Amino acid sequence: MNDDQDKPVDRRRFFRIGLSELLRPLASVAGPLTRVARELGKLDDIGKPAPPRIPLDVWLRPPGALVEQEFRDTCSRCGECVRVCPASAIKLDMSGAKGDGVPFIDADAMSCVVCEGLRCMSVCPTGAILPTSINDIDMGTAVWREEICLRSNGQACTICVDKCPLGSAAIELKFGRVAVNPHGCIGCGVCQHECPTSPKSIYVIPIAAKTAGR
Repeated sequence: MNDDQDKPVDRRRFFRIGLSELLRPLASVAGPLTRVARELGKLDDIGKPAPPRIPLDVWLRPPGALVEQEFRDTCSRCGECVRVCPASAIKLDMSGAKGDGVPFIDADAMSCVVCEGLRCMSVCPTGAILPTSINDIDMGTAVWREEICLRSNGQACTICVDKCPLGSAAIELKFGRVAVNPHGCIGCGVCQHECPTSPKSIYVIPIAAKTAGR
């Protein structure tokens, strides 16, 4: 690659690093990570590939939910899982505009917190949500977008790692980079919910998207 081709990339990187240094004093005011993340996220999205698109008809389902079509067919829309969720993470939109009319979780708004007792599993009257051990839950898998992560822009953010209810079994830092273990991650969405960048540097691809091969 010749020097002319390198210049735009180098210039953008130089500007990004410079902006990071200018914003660093914000660390002394409220919400520093969120504010810095917003500005760096805008800049880093320029010329960057878009993240994998999750189809609009694919939703994050409650822990222990049956595979997508069986879940839709079996769920009675009674709302018991919604009622007992201590985090109010499980939602039910009877209009079908969100979640296609069955219980869903929007991790941006609120994630599953993997509550003690996994209450939604014990109240489902139809078997649409089955009792499942924590390690066997598979709601989806988190994906890290390195190019817009605060860590890639000189910030020492470890929120996604620190907040994960599964700990290092699901996500950890390796050589300074965020590493998601697809065999340990249950897709609860806590990392996505807590991530301060906009757009999110880490997000969950629901199991329905994976099993459909999308």
